[in-house]
Amino acid sequence: MPPEKLIRMANQIATFCQSNPDGARHTASVADHINSYWEPRMRSQLFAAYEGGETAGFHPLVLDAMTAIRRPKEPLEARTSIEGEGPAEPG
Repeated sequence: MPPEKLIRMANQIATFCQSNPDGARHTASVADHINSYWEPRMRSQLFAAYEGGETAGFHPLVLDAMTAIRRPKEPLEARTSIEGEGPAEPG
């Protein structure tokens, strides 16, 4: 998915959460929603955009929530391969 689309989706979540009268929960609500409803690939792409310096397009609440958004683990294929070789063969 293009990073612009993920950023737009995250910003829409932040805009919605910002309307919550409990101001103390705004950032937590953004992180909770992304952690609960975004699949790991989407969260990985969000982190890639954030760490790639595309932060100018992010809503401030999304930027604040990045520390509470769970970073997905590496895919199984990446964790089981030997450097320089492809994915490990199943035993």
